[in-house]
Amino acid sequence: MTHNLVRIAAPLAIAALGLAAPMAAQAQQGQDQTAPASCLPQGFFPGPATYKSVEQLPDGRVTFRICAPAAHQARVTSNDIDQAIPMGMQPGTQRGLAMTKDETGLWSATTAVPVPADTYRFNFEIDGARVPDPQGTTFSHERVGTNSTFETKGPEGEFQTWRQDVAHGAVSRVDYWSSALGGKRQAYVYTPPGYMKDGKSYPVLYLVHGAGDSADSWTSVGHANYILDNLIAVGKATPMIVVMPFGHTPDRPGGNMLENTDFGDDLIGSLIPYVDANFRTLADQHHRAMAGLSMGGAHTLRFGLTHPETFDYIGIFSMGLGVAGPEDVTRYEKANDAALRKAAQDLDLVYYAMGKDDFLYGSVAPTRAMFDKYGIRHVYNETGGGHTWINWRRYLADFAPRLFR
Repeated sequence: MTHNLVRIAAPLAIAALGLAAPMAAQAQQGQDQTAPASCLPQGFFPGPATYKSVEQLPDGRVTFRICAPAAHQARVTSNDIDQAIPMGMQPGTQRGLAMTKDETGLWSATTAVPVPADTYRFNFEIDGARVPDPQGTTFSHERVGTNSTFETKGPEGEFQTWRQDVAHGAVSRVDYWSSALGGKRQAYVYTPPGYMKDGKSYPVLYLVHGAGDSADSWTSVGHANYILDNLIAVGKATPMIVVMPFGHTPDRPGGNMLENTDFGDDLIGSLIPYVDANFRTLADQHHRAMAGLSMGGAHTLRFGLTHPETFDYIGIFSMGLGVAGPEDVTRYEKANDAALRKAAQDLDLVYYAMGKDDFLYGSVAPTRAMFDKYGIRHVYNETGGGHTWINWRRYLADFAPRLFR
């Protein structure tokens, strides 16, 4: 009896399923006709989004897009763009560029004016939370957190862009043990075109980032590797290795970010010996340079300029003495008097660059007065603009051709 019931029930169940499928399809079709398509990826294995998250328009403006159907508010935030063009950081207005949502849940916004050709960091702000571009492929790490990046093309940005018609070096990340700090540390190392096969030894530039950034910043947003590639390709710069260390060290009581002796101990006591032991370097003072921006400029003032036995070329970008007051200069001179006198005799180059709109511009006069007091000859490059990567890329492009000549 039971077997007969199963025989009867099975065909009925199959028939019911067959009837349910068209009914479900009809219901879905009716729903699709009334509900707009969603910008969210569809299917079991969704492909790339059908929209461009960042698009440079023919007139140079830039459109940003992000799919967030459930969001109530979305904005584009970028300190880099705000420093290049006004995006909304005016008194009494909200920070960033407000976005609007369409019926599919896709938010978009377009800058009011063209964005100058360069590389920029940005993020989306979704209901108050910072979100890197979910469709992005290039990112830049800060000391804490991550930015998306994009590049706008144009003649004024060609010096810092990847070009098909030039030879390119390589960038590697290295982990090394710091005996000075008793822990693992990280650095990025650029080796010039040809290094992998030519067997030659090269001079070295130690290039340090600023307070808000990390060891990858000089490549991910600073494009130091592309700047060097392009300069070397036309014979404007000597082929060199560029070492980009992590400028921060573990926090400790009494530590001072701008006078961080832990960084100096690690740089001179651990990183330089590691690089000389593991890369083909010309390991002497005459073939070694140091430069840095902002906090990295402070590191260079304190551990580069004051070590002429280690470095022969010095670059200080957007930083100076006297930030904490006149006593800052007095303390610096007292601690480094003998080294500064030796630097005046031994250094081949001291390069100092600052933007007129930089909030640290007031440190220029006391810093240059210190140079003059000790007879330290220097090249001073005063530009427009402020405390921004737009300036720092250009300072590197001006500084690098002066090295190792």
